[in-house]
Amino acid sequence: MTYLAFLQANRRWLAGGFLLTLSSSFGQTFFISLFGGEIRGEFGLSHGDFGGLYAIATVASAITLVWLGKLADHMRIAPLSIGAVAGLALACAGMGAVGSIWMLVLVLFGLRLFGQGMLGHIAMTAMGRWFSAQRGRAVSIASLGFAAGEAVSPALAVALAGFIGWRQTWFVGAGILVFLSIPIIWSLFAVRRIPAKAPVDGLTDDVHPEVKSWTRREVLRDVLFYALMPGLLAPSFITTGVFFHQVHLVEIKGWSLGLFAGGYPLFAACAVVTGLWAGSAIDKWNAARLLPAYLLPLAGGLLILAFFDGGWAAFGFMFLSGLTVGVSATIAGALWAETYGIAHLGSIRALATSMMVLSTAASPGFMGWLIDTGIGLETQFVWMAVYIVVVSASSIALARALQMRHHTQVA
Repeated sequence: MTYLAFLQANRRWLAGGFLLTLSSSFGQTFFISLFGGEIRGEFGLSHGDFGGLYAIATVASAITLVWLGKLADHMRIAPLSIGAVAGLALACAGMGAVGSIWMLVLVLFGLRLFGQGMLGHIAMTAMGRWFSAQRGRAVSIASLGFAAGEAVSPALAVALAGFIGWRQTWFVGAGILVFLSIPIIWSLFAVRRIPAKAPVDGLTDDVHPEVKSWTRREVLRDVLFYALMPGLLAPSFITTGVFFHQVHLVEIKGWSLGLFAGGYPLFAACAVVTGLWAGSAIDKWNAARLLPAYLLPLAGGLLILAFFDGGWAAFGFMFLSGLTVGVSATIAGALWAETYGIAHLGSIRALATSMMVLSTAASPGFMGWLIDTGIGLETQFVWMAVYIVVVSASSIALARALQMRHHTQVA
């Protein structure tokens, strides 16, 4: 089945997944960090201070997500989605009105829990459960919302903040979620999707052999689950750290924030292309086959940032990191269903997503602390690139182990 035929047959649910991931932008680091300078100035925070508060809020959201994410196994997707978007809208309004350090931590907690955590988790859990043979394509299409948000929201936010102020920009974000996202998502998910047991008119293809379903307790005892983490967490850890400290990065490079933000559309375009390609590749083979190589472009982008100061380096990083992030989002959406089945997918994905959120909690504070102690971003980028090369080499054996397990577990 072609992408177009698949999209036409399932446009309602794919559009809902896309809108969920798009709406998550307000809770993603690349968006929040655009206001890092204003927030630090407002409360007299250093890079390490703000990174530490951000880490506290993000860790708390990750812990909460382990429990809250299980609701995707027990609740209908429509009301769960609306509740998560409403929570994100409340957090956006809170950022506009924030007046103390404690309120800032609470607001960041809400942004991270509902934005980075729940909205993407709900979208990817729905795609993983609703689709089987076309799971890779479903995940890749729904994941386009992440790229779309990265493409348009930074430049719009910077321009809007310059016009009406940074606090008012957050109120606008809350209004967008309440008056646009919520009613549209509700209408799209009002019709429940029931996966077909056989092809219908050649348009749906949900017939695919599934592996046995693992419980979360079984997953926690599986060594391959932990072996996957160093590679799967690398893109979120690294890109979160870079984007969180983008204001400091442009200062040491002598760039404008507008120049760096101008690279987000390129980042998103690359993520779209590689994400769609990865969706087809996963449906043809499996997600494990992509593990050894997909991180390497990110390593190249980090080395460009480390050794070059020209404005083109910002776009070089965006291009190469976008290649990795597009594949990463699609792999993360398909791998857990492919490896552990779908009966407990919500709770398993909640566990994996919480670990991803924890990685994004660690990087801003850790990188900020290194900056405060005199270890610059450029030095950090070199070591991150070395880490990626090592992890990619070790993923060759890991991919083979996952493929062997898949062949022996297919029900």
